[in-house]
Amino acid sequence: MDFQRTENQSSDEQSRAQALSLKPARPPVQLPGYELRRFLGSGAYGEVWVAIDRTTGRQVAIKFYAHGGGVDWSMLAREVEKLAFLSADRYVVQLLDVGWESQPRYYVMEYVEQGSLEDRLKREQTLPVRDAVTLFRDIAVGLLHAHGKGVLHCDLKPANILLDQDGRPRLADFGQSRLSSEQTPALGTLFYMAPEQADLEAVPDVQWDVYALGALLYCMLTGAPPYRTEAAVAQLDKMTNLEERLSRYRKLIEDAPPPAAHRQVPGVDRQLADIVDGCLASDRARRYANVQEVLDALRERQKQRSRRPLMALSLAGPALLLLVMAIFAGSWFSTAMDESDEVLRMRALESNSFAAKYVATSVTNKFEEYAGAVEDVAASYRFQTLLASTLDAPSIVEWRERMNDPELSDAEREALREQFVNDPARQPLQDRLNELLADPDEVHVESWFVTAAGGLQVARAPVGGTIGRNYGWRSYYHGDIEDHEPAWRPGESDHIQRTNLSAVYYSDVTHRWTVTISTPIYIDEPAPSGEAGGEALGRRFLGVLGVSADVGRFLDLPEASRQLFAVLVDWRDGPNKGLILQHPLFEKLRSAENEVPERFESYHIEEEELPAFGALSVRERYVDPLSRDPEGKDYDMHWLAEAAPVGMRDRDTGFVVIVQQSYEGAIGNTLERLRQRLFSTSLVAGAAIALATTILWWLMIRSFGRQRRSAAQTKAPVAAAK
Repeated sequence: MDFQRTENQSSDEQSRAQALSLKPARPPVQLPGYELRRFLGSGAYGEVWVAIDRTTGRQVAIKFYAHGGGVDWSMLAREVEKLAFLSADRYVVQLLDVGWESQPRYYVMEYVEQGSLEDRLKREQTLPVRDAVTLFRDIAVGLLHAHGKGVLHCDLKPANILLDQDGRPRLADFGQSRLSSEQTPALGTLFYMAPEQADLEAVPDVQWDVYALGALLYCMLTGAPPYRTEAAVAQLDKMTNLEERLSRYRKLIEDAPPPAAHRQVPGVDRQLADIVDGCLASDRARRYANVQEVLDALRERQKQRSRRPLMALSLAGPALLLLVMAIFAGSWFSTAMDESDEVLRMRALESNSFAAKYVATSVTNKFEEYAGAVEDVAASYRFQTLLASTLDAPSIVEWRERMNDPELSDAEREALREQFVNDPARQPLQDRLNELLADPDEVHVESWFVTAAGGLQVARAPVGGTIGRNYGWRSYYHGDIEDHEPAWRPGESDHIQRTNLSAVYYSDVTHRWTVTISTPIYIDEPAPSGEAGGEALGRRFLGVLGVSADVGRFLDLPEASRQLFAVLVDWRDGPNKGLILQHPLFEKLRSAENEVPERFESYHIEEEELPAFGALSVRERYVDPLSRDPEGKDYDMHWLAEAAPVGMRDRDTGFVVIVQQSYEGAIGNTLERLRQRLFSTSLVAGAAIALATTILWWLMIRSFGRQRRSAAQTKAPVAAAK
């Protein structure tokens, strides 16, 4: 069977088409009789140019198949054949010329200026009912003409309906069309294709086009074709071959309840909804038999609408409506604004909640990335042996013993530290940390460091004044909630047992809040002689490997601005609970003063102020703590805020992300425009109702007058006869 279906482009072809369409090109060839004016677009198989027919002065569209290696020429030839067959029909895009013998091949069609119905739906989502019905009627007439000449379209969809300069539809893309006498099946487009058409053995039928016609009207009214849902698309995508996909499509339509969304569209009356149902009936016996029946139903609907008696409108109705509007306009306006405000606030909070979770996930990923980096290095046998050999060097053993003495004076400690830093036994370890810091494949951090058992920092990259100092009191070493006093020294077991996130501290080097991700380093060594025969392995704690990172690196909120941004808060128990670690104001202060004033450490968020735990009123009217500072006046405004916790390795880190958005930026401007629009609409509506009432009164009075005159004229001859 010579089965043809709508051509699909591969991902490479789609990418190529997109790239080509972004830039105009010179015409592939100059055609006699045509003046090529401008580049219109291009795809995977060629280019489209707007030209002028030198003979008639008419604008035309010329498609050159300059990249036609994958084109199905038989399908295109079939399309040209059908277009030629339907020439002179105003409802069909006209074929004007064909150059199959040219290089490259081309064909010339009339230029339709308003694009496709699909383009219009992308802009407007749905169409007004009147516009949808008008287009529907014209498309049906065009199909009726085509069917009258024995041509079935078989692939009707918004992309194949072009709109002329008056917005009237033209049928296009007859690549899948069939003559009514043909027996060759043709596939349409999913969700516009009749269920019986989705069969490789199906014989073309006029009811296929009837179904697609109904799907078009449904899409114009609701914004999407019938039966198309995320679940339906997902089911079809799971199918591994065409036959399974078509079978699943048929079953999906047969098992699903009839579409009903069009009945909820304002302005869609019952008769119009019934016409849609009559086109979309999955049972062919209940579907309109042909397009003529569809047009008959439309005409009957219009006839019944025109029969609505004018007398049904009483004089009191419009007057009463005008009075009700005058009485309740103020109350309605206020209620509408309040409800709109609530809806917009809820939507903004939902958006902020999603953004907060997104940023929190981004922070989590960063933490886990850093944790993975230090764990990989610490687990490296090469690094373990390097550190063990460094710590076991006689000079290093001596330095560690002397420098860990808490009774040393500052001058003595500094003198020893300088000698320790310059000890050659320490250099291989220092070189390894320098390599890690410079390695572009490693995480981007402020520093890498190693703190030996007992708390002495033996190496750091970049080299700094912290080498040779004891940091066993830091939380990154002992793992407690907060740092101890600098004079505190850890015992043998006072060290972290797993990867740890330290308490935050303010870096005097970077002038930023910094956190350390650290992990313990162990090495397996033979047990000392006399223990288990000296053959068993013992686990020796060597120290702690860590990286320090600016907490500002963790925040990533696309399209952040002064009215929408993310804030990072330390919510762990301890003196820093509620401390704001990252805020746009901090960056502003660093730009001006190179550091954040110390007073900002006193601005903490209380539990009842945190959006994650606060009532709805807190999230709807969040107060930025930094707005209390003279430098933070720009943040003294009405905020909508949501918060999300940051985790790491399925554990809560204690960090919280707050996404806050100004009320004015999220809602205020929209609400003000809505207020103005409602007010102007109310005025126009009032004037329109008053005018309509006056016109109705005039028409009714005129009608009564005509009836009286007619009655008088009828009675006059009767009286004369008597």
